[in-house]
Amino acid sequence: MFRKILIANRGEIAIRVMRTARRMGIATVAVYSDADRNAQHVRMADQAVRIGAAPVGESYLLGQRIIAAARETGAEAIHPGYGFLSENPDFVEKVEASGLVFIGPSSKAIRAMGLKDAAKRLMERAGVPVVPGYHGDTQALVALAAKANEIGYPVLIKARAGGGGKGMRLVAHPDAFPDALAAAQREAKAAFGDERVLVEKYIETPRHIEVQVFGDNHGNAVHLFERDCSAQRRHQKVIEEAPAPGMDAATREAMTEAAVKAAKAISYSGAGTIEFIVDASEGLRPDRFWFMEMNTRLQVEHPVTEMITGVDLVEWQLRVAAGEPLPLSQDEITLSGHAVEARLYAEDATRDFLPATGTLHHLRFPEHVDGARLRVDAGVAEGDAVSPYYDPMVAKVIVHAATRGEALSGLAAALESTEVAGSTVNLGFLARLVRDDDFAAGHLETGLIARKQGALTAPAQPAPRHLAAAIAATSGVHLAPPEPDPFSAIAGYGHFGSLAHRRELQRGNEKLTAFVTAAPEGGLAIRLGEDEATAPIIVRRDEAARVACWPGHVTVFEGADGLTFQVPDPLELAGDMVGGDRLSAPMPGLVKLVRAAAKDAVKKGQPLLVLEAMKMEHTITAPHDGVIAEIATEGAQVNDGAMLVRFEEME
Repeated sequence: MFRKILIANRGEIAIRVMRTARRMGIATVAVYSDADRNAQHVRMADQAVRIGAAPVGESYLLGQRIIAAARETGAEAIHPGYGFLSENPDFVEKVEASGLVFIGPSSKAIRAMGLKDAAKRLMERAGVPVVPGYHGDTQALVALAAKANEIGYPVLIKARAGGGGKGMRLVAHPDAFPDALAAAQREAKAAFGDERVLVEKYIETPRHIEVQVFGDNHGNAVHLFERDCSAQRRHQKVIEEAPAPGMDAATREAMTEAAVKAAKAISYSGAGTIEFIVDASEGLRPDRFWFMEMNTRLQVEHPVTEMITGVDLVEWQLRVAAGEPLPLSQDEITLSGHAVEARLYAEDATRDFLPATGTLHHLRFPEHVDGARLRVDAGVAEGDAVSPYYDPMVAKVIVHAATRGEALSGLAAALESTEVAGSTVNLGFLARLVRDDDFAAGHLETGLIARKQGALTAPAQPAPRHLAAAIAATSGVHLAPPEPDPFSAIAGYGHFGSLAHRRELQRGNEKLTAFVTAAPEGGLAIRLGEDEATAPIIVRRDEAARVACWPGHVTVFEGADGLTFQVPDPLELAGDMVGGDRLSAPMPGLVKLVRAAAKDAVKKGQPLLVLEAMKMEHTITAPHDGVIAEIATEGAQVNDGAMLVRFEEME
């Protein structure tokens, strides 16, 4: 077994690998960029090496620097985690040429499955069912559009390299094909350095079910059952579970047999996932699933498989890479209970899941949930910042129980007990999704979130009790229990009447005023608004809400929702408000494409430019009719809040 390994990744997955390595007595080396100098994975490792600046192209994608760091620190092997260089066959070859071990499959296997078009041709030859589509080399618009017409709309344009929903576009009508193709190619080139795509028939009631496979260097290959990843937004997974709801024995046998067949076709070694698209219009059937792609690495959602099988997949990776055979045979791998995982992201679900940044001034996870096992895989801690340079995942919340219903109840309880303040997160959205009637009933398909997005992402509205709790938390008055000594209540005493302190908060553009006095029997009496006839809300210590105060703000937690108020600084002059004559960047990013110019008359909803952030493209549209006075330059790097478009003043 290895004595020391280097982990060529960051955040949650780096920490996950370190935990198993530490349990096995293996020393670990972390690598980090300037943005991650004080990150959790750096603090946890036995050694850490700086590899470059914050952008991934200047740090985590620099394979030679990572290999040099491994050699300098005496590491014997490199674990790639997922993302970054994990599925880069050139990196694998360089690792092995340097005398190190790559903890993963061979470069040949990665190449065989790395390009979706070639992988599907290989699977067809191996007898694995493949979704109808065009997987050839021709990339001309006319040729691809003709193929789409042959396949029949709707079709899905997909980047042939990479994954994670990047470079993917659903096209419902031939007229939309040219723009969708151009956007998919741009996004694929930015994310993977390869703009080539394939075109497939879009399954209209699709489920995304994948099988965890594992091979070794002794000719063995097994499966560890399936996971359902159908709960997706913008083609990216949100909630994953194992086993798949509604899975019958015949379909499981057919699907897992096909997955193992696919792994054996390329002599696969290590952890991998065979992903299938499933037509769920008539339930799960053995003849209604098709190979979609293979991920030649550990998956983000691997914890649900670990929970139902009791297998540590990272330990298996280390043992197989060290030359050992698989620890268990197929017959020895059993399934127990149900596990479900939710991905907690720094993103604004109310704004179509725009990525968010910020410092996590307050971060709390529950320690347990009733009737279930809880696991939280986090890559950050309180006080850490969510950077614009990397994936905005905060943590994965995983629950395992005897039944799916108990697992979902436990996950909902865990999400509703989690507290995050300082960055916008998708916590409320996740809790509403888990409790959604269709989701809870197992009526899953990849369009579920899109169909219900309005209800699932509706912003929580503050009630008077939330404002009272925020006022109480920022009043500067300690909520002490009632005391028999009358002098203990002196803070609430006034010679001609009870002292009333005026307090102000702000939510968006709305200013909120309240008056605070001491309650007769302890606690605070809070009157909202200027009307003296308004009955006060009494806030006592034993009834206090869950609240977090952080610089310039206060957040009140109600279930999984966080209601945040700004706390005005009376010494600070209010800045000029941004009016309707300008459009600001919703996040830091790159102006990828400009579709309008100064003096252009534009209509409300018209696309003006494309902003690239977190390797995803976001179209910025006109908020109203108007004439453009000024617009950002194509290729410009902008910060959050920077002006993108200024309109001429309306007469």
